[in-house]
Amino acid sequence: MTLTLTSPPVAAPLRKRRRRQHGTVLLLMGPWILGFLIFFAYPLVATVWYSFTRFDLLSPPSFVGLRNYRYFLFEDPNSWKSLRNTLWFVIFMMPARLISALLIGQLLVKIRRGGSIYRTIFFLPSLAPPVAATIAFAFLFNPGTGAVNALLGRFGIDGPLWLSDPAYAKPVLLALGVWGMGDVMVIFLAALLDVPNDQYEAAGLDGANAVQQFRYITLPNLSPVLLFTAITGVIQTLQYFTQAAVASSLAAGVATTGGGSASSLGYPDGATLTYPLWLYQMGFKNFYLGYACAMGVILLVISLVFTIFLLRRSAAFLGPDAAR
Repeated sequence: MTLTLTSPPVAAPLRKRRRRQHGTVLLLMGPWILGFLIFFAYPLVATVWYSFTRFDLLSPPSFVGLRNYRYFLFEDPNSWKSLRNTLWFVIFMMPARLISALLIGQLLVKIRRGGSIYRTIFFLPSLAPPVAATIAFAFLFNPGTGAVNALLGRFGIDGPLWLSDPAYAKPVLLALGVWGMGDVMVIFLAALLDVPNDQYEAAGLDGANAVQQFRYITLPNLSPVLLFTAITGVIQTLQYFTQAAVASSLAAGVATTGGGSASSLGYPDGATLTYPLWLYQMGFKNFYLGYACAMGVILLVISLVFTIFLLRRSAAFLGPDAAR
């Protein structure tokens, strides 16, 4: 008589247990997946589709192919002006905010007494609502009654028209952006506090000065944070809308923003006409929704180009650890 040993049937229970585990994971991830599909995937796909159509919210969209993109590239007189203004803010405002935030953070790290008070002082401007902050700067730089021209007048200097002058409107908004750099400063401050002190002490023993310590110790340790703030800063600046809309309306003397009247849009002389402001004008004032969607797709592509460029150049400028 021979006995045959057989293995227990574990395949079916194992598959059932795995299906149950997968179901639990999907159940827990369900809210995120649902939110991703509703608030990101569907709007993105719909925007790309509507960019190839003529759509005004009142009639069904009709397919027009690449006509919206051709109009943006070759026919729209304000598309390139708005894009140049937005790129001006990316090139000048974003680096100015990062550099000033880094310098202030470096200074606050060195302060031993009353450091929390100074940190609060430099951080508070970033909590001001963008509309309120822009209105305050408009009053400060008012050419007739503003405090800035009044101060310049004490020194015998005739102040410019500021927000009413195409040459000075963007620099005023740049100053507003630098004034509210507290959010970036806090990020840099946290990263600076994590830099090991023994590295500075070793560099000091080797005779490295402050500039050399900053170049070879501080920057390599901050490289991931610098890359993160640069990418997010570029994306935020490409979406620069509220401050430009409020400043142009106040300078033009109208009560509405975002293209309330043709004369106030980008006042003065289109100097503050940013890309998102023109997109808003075309989409929600003129109801050219298909063209506005095409502008949105182009803005997405520009953001991706800047992001890829920063990721590729980060190793050269910030060290090999920046893109990790």
